[in-house]
Amino acid sequence: MLSFAATLGIISVGLVIVVGGILGLRLHAFLALILAALAVSLLTPTETIEWYEATRNQFGAFTQKDGQIELNVKEDEINTVGRQLLVIGQEKESGDVTQLGTVTITEFTTREVAGEQKSVALTNVEPQGLADEKIDRKERVLIAPADLAAARSFAHESVGNRIAIGFGNTCIGIGILIALAAIIGKCLLDSGAADKIVRWTLSLVGEKNAPLSFVISGFALSTPVFFDTVFYLMIPLGKAMRMRTGRNYLLYVLTIVMGGSMAHSLVPPTPGPLFVAEELGVDVGLMILMGGLIGICAVGVAAVYATILCRYADLPLRDSSDFSLKELEEIANRDESELPSIVMALMPIVLPVLLIAGSTVVDTILKGVPSADISPFMAQMKQFFDLFGNKNLAMAIAAFLAIVMLVRQKKTDRTELANSLQAALASGGVIILITAAGGSFGKALQQTGIAGMFSGVGGASPAAVLTMAFVVTALVRFAQGSATVSMITGVGVMASFAAGVDLSFHPVYLALAIGFGSKMFLWMNDSGFWVIGKMSGMTEWETLKYVTPMTSLMGLSGLIFTIIAASLVPMV
Repeated sequence: MLSFAATLGIISVGLVIVVGGILGLRLHAFLALILAALAVSLLTPTETIEWYEATRNQFGAFTQKDGQIELNVKEDEINTVGRQLLVIGQEKESGDVTQLGTVTITEFTTREVAGEQKSVALTNVEPQGLADEKIDRKERVLIAPADLAAARSFAHESVGNRIAIGFGNTCIGIGILIALAAIIGKCLLDSGAADKIVRWTLSLVGEKNAPLSFVISGFALSTPVFFDTVFYLMIPLGKAMRMRTGRNYLLYVLTIVMGGSMAHSLVPPTPGPLFVAEELGVDVGLMILMGGLIGICAVGVAAVYATILCRYADLPLRDSSDFSLKELEEIANRDESELPSIVMALMPIVLPVLLIAGSTVVDTILKGVPSADISPFMAQMKQFFDLFGNKNLAMAIAAFLAIVMLVRQKKTDRTELANSLQAALASGGVIILITAAGGSFGKALQQTGIAGMFSGVGGASPAAVLTMAFVVTALVRFAQGSATVSMITGVGVMASFAAGVDLSFHPVYLALAIGFGSKMFLWMNDSGFWVIGKMSGMTEWETLKYVTPMTSLMGLSGLIFTIIAASLVPMV
């Protein structure tokens, strides 16, 4: 069994490779993450990997009560009376995985604990070797023979194969979603739909409330489009509004940043929060709902900060390399006839959110309800959302609508359409590579047995656990800059912890704490820092003075809101 120091040393090697590779050697994030995954996997002993893989599929910790062992599983085609399970343990010194004995399911019974709950009663035969002092009693678990064989087979795979498996499993979860999101984002930009959404929200709230319009538009657009792109799209509108009103330019810039950057870290299908949700086993629809709700609360705090700040500070409208004053006037005066209708513009964003969230809501309502008690209407709703609420299909429908909108609006021919989609997929492909490499790195981190470093804190308060996740992510963010990479690394460290202990709250809160941690410490090592500064006309000092405190405030306030929500509504 790896010692605490050895585990921490292996993890540190991986983090140094990621941070040093990106900052010091200027490596692409994909290469840095793959190299880190290879290094961590090479340094992790085979028996440690075997134990991790075995305990991933365990039935539960080995405990006896009244001469029997009970498990919260219900009878099905696999779990039947007479099924045999293995009792395994890990030796304290060598770390070898040892088979201690066999137990057999003898009967099924019902326990009334917060509703009906199935339990399995096992034989009370004392497994061979149970009293072996070389095995920690806390390290005894029950596992199916086939799962133990699979764990041993995986542990003896070559390092390259293990990394490839982690890479491929990540692609299965998010690859299609990211590709489709890239297509949607490109179509929104090229068709003028994104511009239409901004103008429409501006017309609703009025020019006096233009900052609110920028917050709403930035938040909505950053779900399918990366923050850098959203800022590039919206800052000319902010500059045009400054020319029109003659004031509040700093407020316009900050509201664009707060809306766009918050959705970028909390709301799928943006790659960062999507990856975190997948790794923690959080339903995407629930992540969208909770990310939106708590993210808006954090944005509200940032809005108060920005409003107070702009009473005492002002940012002049300066010339910048991206847009001349003439181009700004053209954007501000762009004819409405060149833009799609607001219904068409919103459909690729709103429809997948409604379908995915609807699936989550229906599943929650019907959870625990016997099939015979479900009304015909609810049964049809469930069938509908089981099909169209699937995240991949919902995004595919949205991508199709976005393509149709682009073709109708721009009268795009086949060649132009192909070139546009090719550019979108090329951009999405790079994101898929980075996130899948991050999946390999996260898997390698988990196989070190990092969950054992947090043993004993499963019953800790939500504040302690969520702050831990927040700090880990914030430190990586400060070291290497990228919010997405910091979230990938943070969930790589915390995913084993979430799976290895009994959390007192739903893991969606852990996902949110990681997302808010990625908002901390915006400075020169982040591409977003330079995009915001250069395109808005801020100096480096002005960006640090005005933007960095606001994004960090969003992160801290978001953590507080998350802790409060997890304490009051744990959802477990």
